[in-house]
Amino acid sequence: MYPRIIAVLFVSTAFIAAAQMTDYKGYKDPALFTRMPHYFLSTEDSLVDKPFEAFEFTVKNGSQSVEGHHLHYTYVFDDSAGTSPGFLQIVRNYEAAARKIGGEILSDDVRRTTIRIAKNGQETWVALEAFNEGRQYELNIIERQLMKQDVVADAAALRAGLTESGHVEVPGILFDFGKSEIKPESEPALAQVAKLLQANPALKAWVVGHTDNVGLPETNLTLSSARAAAVVKALTQLGIDAKRLGPHGAGPFAPVASNATDAGRARNRRVELVAQP
Repeated sequence: MYPRIIAVLFVSTAFIAAAQMTDYKGYKDPALFTRMPHYFLSTEDSLVDKPFEAFEFTVKNGSQSVEGHHLHYTYVFDDSAGTSPGFLQIVRNYEAAARKIGGEILSDDVRRTTIRIAKNGQETWVALEAFNEGRQYELNIIERQLMKQDVVADAAALRAGLTESGHVEVPGILFDFGKSEIKPESEPALAQVAKLLQANPALKAWVVGHTDNVGLPETNLTLSSARAAAVVKALTQLGIDAKRLGPHGAGPFAPVASNATDAGRARNRRVELVAQP
């Protein structure tokens, strides 16, 4: 009798072990965080990787759209491990882990949190939301970056825009979020502006910085002015007489698209040349 009982118990244990979850095809956690115990990326769509995308993060005063490399993780609890943690336990674990590496909590409640981490020159935003009494949670992670600018207007196109309408956008002049230092990738665009001015020695221009409407208007005015001044300084270093240039910050007050969408806000963040009389 006893051997038969042992055999039944052995088969039952083997069946339970076989039913335990595993990660789908070796899916792994993001670089900054490990997962909660007994949670798995168990299906093909548990991990979605988009090279460049925008995500709307909840912050204390509303929402913030952030663009960059987007990773979306969906974790599911293995019920064979017992009772899953509650919403708050998941949220507080991720917040504590983030604080240990210098993270900032931008918004939280019982089952969701928004975290921003600046580390090794990289700004990373994280949105966590728990569902189904804690048996599932999702991470949306944006590794913030500007889209690579593949198109640069040449000097002839800039001149045509100025002639036709008195102002022209200069694509390819790039800045980090909230900063006025020009990124090195902006050199081709700046070179074309310098070429335009060198070929037309009578031309004088205002360099005008524009922003979207995210944040305080006063902050955006200051930022756009600083960016315009940075462009003027860069052009003088390329041999252009500073007397031919005038920096001006328009902030969010001259949009060319609706600020209600990510695409519209991206269009509104720009540098323009405006012909002086």
